Amino acid sequence: MRQVHLAVLLGFAAFALSPSTAHSNPRSAKDAKVLILGGGVAGVIAARTLHRKGIDDFLIVEARNELGGRMQNYTIGVSGKQYTIELGPNWIQGTQTGNGTANPILTLARKYHLKNQYNDLDGSITTYDYNGFKDYRDLLGTSIDQFTQVGAIAGERVKTQQVDLSLQSAYGIAGESPKNIYEAVCQYYEIDWECKCTGSPAQNSWIASAWNNNFTFNTDMGGFSEDNNLCTDQRGFKIIIQDEAAEFLQPQQVSLNSVVTTIAYSGDGVTVTLEDNTTLTADYVLCTFSLGVLQYGDIAFKPTLPSWKMEAIQSMVMATYTKIFLQFEEKFWFDTEARMINSMAIYADMERGRYPIWQNLDHVKFFPGSGLVFVTVTGDFSLRIEGMQDSDVREEVMEVLRAMYPNTTVPDPVAFYFKRWNADSLFRGSYSNWPPSFLPGHSENLRATVDKRLWFAGEATSLKYYGFLHGAYFEGLNAGEEIAKCVEDPGCTGRQHLNSVVDASSYPFVSITP
Repeated sequence: MRQVHLAVLLGFAAFALSPSTAHSNPRSAKDAKVLILGGGVAGVIAARTLHRKGIDDFLIVEARNELGGRMQNYTIGVSGKQYTIELGPNWIQGTQTGNGTANPILTLARKYHLKNQYNDLDGSITTYDYNGFKDYRDLLGTSIDQFTQVGAIAGERVKTQQVDLSLQSAYGIAGESPKNIYEAVCQYYEIDWECKCTGSPAQNSWIASAWNNNFTFNTDMGGFSEDNNLCTDQRGFKIIIQDEAAEFLQPQQVSLNSVVTTIAYSGDGVTVTLEDNTTLTADYVLCTFSLGVLQYGDIAFKPTLPSWKMEAIQSMVMATYTKIFLQFEEKFWFDTEARMINSMAIYADMERGRYPIWQNLDHVKFFPGSGLVFVTVTGDFSLRIEGMQDSDVREEVMEVLRAMYPNTTVPDPVAFYFKRWNADSLFRGSYSNWPPSFLPGHSENLRATVDKRLWFAGEATSLKYYGFLHGAYFEGLNAGEEIAKCVEDPGCTGRQHLNSVVDASSYPFVSITP
């Protein structure tokens, strides 16, 4: 039975919880009506939704010592010159156009006065290669146009019900495949980095990449806006979800430092076992673990998940996006256009994805005088550096930076840090990504309920907004609403699934095995 430490845990003490209020529904004979596994955006918003529906008999079970999930920050810098930097989500992506619909993450940011700044990602970029400065900004503009073009072709393929292909195939069909390292790094900027597809074009769905981008950024498709706002709040981006939780959560509704190892489920309910052998029982459980955790098998399900669910989990991709932060005693780099809100650099290397995207934080609109800059790597290159020693990564990064500035004496950094997202057993990556072989039926099955009791939600289960914070928000909202219906009506069936995801056309062979 339940034997967990609750409000006294370090981290939860930071919550300014409101006075205790009576539950609007009687507690069940089990530990809770609903167990919410994971205290990130999806988990907290699902809990808030239950609360607003008059259901307070729930428990958030969170493995870390605070809520926020992948919204994590780090204090970097030498004594007297320290700054809070974001290791996970860094931007409000797609904000609001005029009086149109606001991104719910922007709404929370406004509510809790989060300091954030418009980030003109394309407006102030300096370009380099391994010999130093080289102006190929015209190719960057061309690359942006190419991405728009292949997105438009994807839209036509949807109308005619043509099959999905990879982005690499898309560029080839459009006659826009990169022909040199400069075109390749501009394509990287647009696909791997700005589009956050976080993998080579061969690993990304052509059609899903288009809708994922348009439904967030294109107002003609119901998107919020083209803008991205960078979080510079020294409380950390996570404050918006922690403060939102503090408005309604009571101490007994949260269990921190509680690592789930096993989930047993049946038609009668669920039993969750923690790392310390504590057991928790409930009528329903909502899993908001990252896709990577589900893929890795860190959680044991009893019985094992049905084949349709496992296929959905293993058919998607958990991407890795790594920001490498450096602090120098003083700035020497590419802030040549101080009138611009953003200052960035792109580095073209013979190896695609080798320390290509640089961003200046020592800027009048961000952290002036901080001496901070960071470089982003993604996908396979992220996995590569996670297997290296910090000192070796730092040496490689500095080799690139010195190549970018051959006529400058570039000093060693005074501070250096990056997070290994893939190696973190609580996440196993940064966010989900849609590969060419992942079909809408897989997405339906990823979010489908198992045996009416076992529910799933998170950014990965969002058809339109996978990979985005607002995707996690909307999925938590929907899961909370649907579970509330089941609490009120035990005869509910939950989210339905497909027994198998099949091709629209038959294969040309009856059999391909003996």
